[in-house]
Amino acid sequence: MTILARWFGSRFAPDSIPARLRHDPLAIFSFLVVLTLILAAAFAPLLTSRAAEGLGEPNPVEKFAPPSAEHIFGADHLGRDLYARVLFGGRTSLAMGFLVVFVAVLIGTPLGAVAGYAGGWVDEIIMRVTDIALAFPPLLLAITIAAALGPSFTNAAIAIALTWWPWYTRIVRAQVVTLRERPFVESARIMGVNGFTIIVRHLLPNALSPVIVQATLDLGSAILTGAALSFLGLGVQPPTPDWGQLVSTGRVYFPDRWWYVTFPGLAIFAATLAFNLLGDSVQDANT
Repeated sequence: MTILARWFGSRFAPDSIPARLRHDPLAIFSFLVVLTLILAAAFAPLLTSRAAEGLGEPNPVEKFAPPSAEHIFGADHLGRDLYARVLFGGRTSLAMGFLVVFVAVLIGTPLGAVAGYAGGWVDEIIMRVTDIALAFPPLLLAITIAAALGPSFTNAAIAIALTWWPWYTRIVRAQVVTLRERPFVESARIMGVNGFTIIVRHLLPNALSPVIVQATLDLGSAILTGAALSFLGLGVQPPTPDWGQLVSTGRVYFPDRWWYVTFPGLAIFAATLAFNLLGDSVQDANT
């Protein structure tokens, strides 16, 4: 059975990964939290009557309004409803996490597959470049790249992804090395199937399980790192909201305006914790 069949084709089998996750209370809880955050971000305009303020329109009359029935999370230094800002900030923060992991997988997976299948000097070059990339502290490297590219959502995502891909290269290479001598791969070679087809049709489908697990685990860290870059002014720029940016602006007014930091901080905490717990559950179900 291939990994894809194990994940999708046999999802109703009692030993399949989705079936195991359905019986894990922690997995269900973390999945519901993740789903709630995603839906809240996606349908933000429907969940607040102050969408314009959420997107950046100031309302000076209600500057620093404390949490109340009118402003559940209070208001910021420009009078904008913080609940709306957190909702719309979830769009950029969650999108940052998913984009970073997607780009990292897109870069790292093919490189790992080629290195593991080709071996020799190709493997040596790819893995030495990977080792060099891993020699630098990821956050420090991401900050350096983001500062060089300039502050923006796209540049921050690229900067983080360029520090993340080596892990996927290593994971996929290790899987492919163990698979390339298997009988089904040897049979494909004997039949004259080219290397590209062998990698795409035979090796990658059987090497995806640890990639899926790692990607799930990385989502929380990617959101946290994206928030860190925005906190430093290297990510999403005002007036577009982002959780890290909201915390950065709000810290100036802490502790007197405690709500300015607290609610965006809780959003970062909830997203990071939920994705990490979900990743741990997926990892346990995959063993």
